[in-house]
Amino acid sequence: MAKTPKPPGVAIWVLVTLLWGTVFYWTSIFMLQLASVKLGEGSFHPSDSEQWSVYGVQVVVLILFALLAMAVRGALDPGNTQQIQRWQNISEGKGEALFISFAGSLATSFFFTALTALTFLGSSAYFGFLVSFTLPVVLLAALFNVGAGIAASLIVGFIFLIAKVGRKRS
Repeated sequence: MAKTPKPPGVAIWVLVTLLWGTVFYWTSIFMLQLASVKLGEGSFHPSDSEQWSVYGVQVVVLILFALLAMAVRGALDPGNTQQIQRWQNISEGKGEALFISFAGSLATSFFFTALTALTFLGSSAYFGFLVSFTLPVVLLAALFNVGAGIAASLIVGFIFLIAKVGRKRS
């Protein structure tokens, strides 16, 4: 008899959010710099120490976001039945073949760019440095960061292919 998988606990929610939030924090910084140069708008050239200071704030924001997302997910899907069904589908070979959560990667990369920009704006006065964004810079950076989301999705997909996760069982 196959046992039903349990929904992820707080530790998984926080760790996964920290993992992806960290990846997209650093790619977002690069994309925000690129977009501000391309558009010639705003001033976004934080030093390494400023980036690390804001990253400390970002970690707190990410943990709070993970807890909030877990609570919302629990309210919208009591017992996490949809997530458990998705895991079962993947283990039976019914998941995506190459991209792992393609739409989720796109949305996540876009969202985390905005979150990174907001964290820089919100904490720059506290840390004593100037940050200036325009909405077009943030939107273009988020669009650029979608490329990072696609790359992340592909990397995870290749890892799953190599590890034979989600292969149909004979």
